[in-house]
Amino acid sequence: MTIRSALSVTAASLTAALMLSGCVAGEGSATQADAPAPGATSEAEGWSSDTLTVDFATYNPLSLVIKEQGWLEETLGDDVTVEWVQSAGSNKANEALRAGAIDVGSTAGSAALLARANGSPIRTIAVYTQPEWSAIVVPADSPIDSADDLAGTSIAATKGTDPYFFLLQTLEEHGLTLGDVEVQNLQHADGRTALENGSVQAWAGLDPIMADTEVNAGSKLVYRNIDFNTFGFLNATESFLEQSPDLAQVVVDAYEKARAWALENPEETAQILADVAGIDLAIAEKVILERTVIDLDPVPGEAQRSVLEVVGPIFVESGDVSSQEQIDEALDSLFEDSFVTQADAASIAD
Repeated sequence: MTIRSALSVTAASLTAALMLSGCVAGEGSATQADAPAPGATSEAEGWSSDTLTVDFATYNPLSLVIKEQGWLEETLGDDVTVEWVQSAGSNKANEALRAGAIDVGSTAGSAALLARANGSPIRTIAVYTQPEWSAIVVPADSPIDSADDLAGTSIAATKGTDPYFFLLQTLEEHGLTLGDVEVQNLQHADGRTALENGSVQAWAGLDPIMADTEVNAGSKLVYRNIDFNTFGFLNATESFLEQSPDLAQVVVDAYEKARAWALENPEETAQILADVAGIDLAIAEKVILERTVIDLDPVPGEAQRSVLEVVGPIFVESGDVSSQEQIDEALDSLFEDSFVTQADAASIAD
């Protein structure tokens, strides 16, 4: 079995998005001159900090590979303590980044834009995957057959995450508004529970929980659209990038090592996800092999900006962001590509 290729899965949708956005090459990306010099502090001179705090999440398979393999610990040695914090969703990762509880965190692209637009001092330093990680889910015996049937229903969604923004886009595409439905703001796992016990009629789901309820509860995906699923963004606080560019570079290098390893070892990657998420291997394989594009360009740029330019106005309309000006400013300052453009997977110890 092989992992989905970005070329085969997303080329058409990204081309269309770029035509709509009309953005130019490199727009919104930081230049080498603008960024701190990655690797400015060498291991021989001593690392810039004695602690590195990064997140791991079941929606970010590369983070699970890095944690499982222990590459950060091996590369940084005894001088730097690596602390791992699990993120239950993009909203939780954003909260931890804003609070300074983690240095690097993984979110959906839409969640990163929302946080930046609302004043969170984060930058996106790499793209880890393009997952089809969200869809509209209903119970096995539901009379709902399509998104057109959502009017008047109660829908579970985790605000500040890609499934919530997926829901907003789905409603808009089908001529509905938030006023036409009742949204219950529940964390992802709780949304799945509410769906299965009948507390809600639909759920804006997130893999691998979504794949699990499909297999084990017979839940149905009544609306899918990979174009509504924004990319997976690896984000860091501005203070961390300024104070520890050497450690930021190590993290990005480890992600590129994990990307290559995952592509070479798809079944093993699925097994790691299954172990961490506590799900059957068959479910993890569905997520990794069928719904996650790992083989893509990790440099944040045109493709990601074009998707976010579609999502941004929806934030303003829904009241999640006060003005389009805030969206525009966030788009212009969110990407910091200097670390990933010079990433060296070979620098990471086995």
